[in-house]
Amino acid sequence: MDPLFDFTGKVALVTGGSRGLGYQMVKAFAARGADVIIASRKLENCETVAEECRALGVRALALSAHVGRWDECTRLVEKAWDAFGHVDILVNNAGMSPAMPSHEVSEKLFDSVVNLNFKGPFRIASLMAHRMAEHADENGSGCVINVSSSGSMMPLPKTIPYGSSKAALNAMSKSLAWEYAPKVRVNTLSPGAFRTDIVEAWPDKGKGAIPIPRGHAADPHEIVTAALFLASPASVNVTGSLVRCDGGQH
Repeated sequence: MDPLFDFTGKVALVTGGSRGLGYQMVKAFAARGADVIIASRKLENCETVAEECRALGVRALALSAHVGRWDECTRLVEKAWDAFGHVDILVNNAGMSPAMPSHEVSEKLFDSVVNLNFKGPFRIASLMAHRMAEHADENGSGCVINVSSSGSMMPLPKTIPYGSSKAALNAMSKSLAWEYAPKVRVNTLSPGAFRTDIVEAWPDKGKGAIPIPRGHAADPHEIVTAALFLASPASVNVTGSLVRCDGGQH
């Protein structure tokens, strides 16, 4: 294994890690030697993924947490850190993207989208980055990857709460990168359309209403490789960046 992508001895926490892109990221880190923490609302789903990772020879912990709730985010960070004594990689992946005419969006739905896509990731990232910085050695330690979306940079109809909350996530990443540098690196990963089981819930099955120069939605591993890069020593000089992995979609 290329030493730049050997995560042996590292601990990676992935929110929304029981399915979709988060699941693919968890498995990718585990396959490269990282111990993993899988967090989502349904504990049984996280435990299923944890068992798959243990079969790869790494330690795996399943944690239930609603990332849109402040107190649960606090508890998630505490449980994750206490379980392993450190967390080296945080991937803020959990999110939601309902589509509907803007005038039909209720206050409850608006708050749910913003809480899950921005408030929760802010709470988790800030607490985790603080702990990472406190425990860093002279070479620094810790990496935060906030998963955004091409929708954060494109004005699209019927997804305004989603796109706006992801745009806030982009800005947050740059601010946290400044606040915790040089000990902790904070970056944003911005996928475009990609194919996972979740795509079946989309009205167009992932075909996309917006042209993609590459010609089709990405396979998950084509997004995961960007996350591996951002988490690895290969990106030691990359922080405060927004990495687009969208096939040229804009």
